[in-house]
This record gives sequence, structure tokens and C-alpha cells, in this order.
Amino acid sequence: MNYFILILVTIAGIVLGLYLGRKRKIVIMGQIQEKEENKEKILEHIQENQKITNNEIEKLLGVSNATATRYTEELEREDKISQNDINGQGVHYVLK
Repeated sequence: MNYFILILVTIAGIVLGLYLGRKRKIVIMGQIQEKEENKEKILEHIQENQKITNNEIEKLLGVSNATATRYTEELEREDKISQNDINGQGVHYVLK
């Protein structure tokens, strides 16, 4: 009888783990899609306005300064935008 309960609990744990793993994957895929959409919005803004700053990204997307910085760093690594040579408040990004 004890083995039966142990097997039943083990099976329930495996099923629950599979369910939660699948749910987490769906959440992660949604986050990836949102990030790509936000990066596209940044590129569209630059096309329309020739440049963008971190503050403009924060307002445009409703994100933190750190997130805006991550987006610009990713777009720079993807060779889609470049930063002007200025550091500090004068920094802006343009299309490559």
C-alpha cells in the first residue's frame, strides 16, 4: 500500500512539473516577442525622427532606464543602430 502511494505521488509530481515547465515556456516566449516588438518601435522612432535618446525610449515604451539601455545595447550588437561619440546627457542613437 505504501508503494502505491509513493508511485501515485511521484506520478503527480512529474505531471505537475511538466505542466509548470510548459507554462513557463509560454511566458518566456511572450516576453521575447514583447522585447522584439519594443526594439522595432525604437527603430521606427529613429526612422521618423533620425535619432533617439534613452529618455525617449523610456517614455515611448514605458520602461526603466536600465531596460532602455539593454535595448540599445542589443540593437548596437545587432549592428542596427550606433551611438554618437558623446557620453552623458548628449547621447543619442541613429540607424546604421
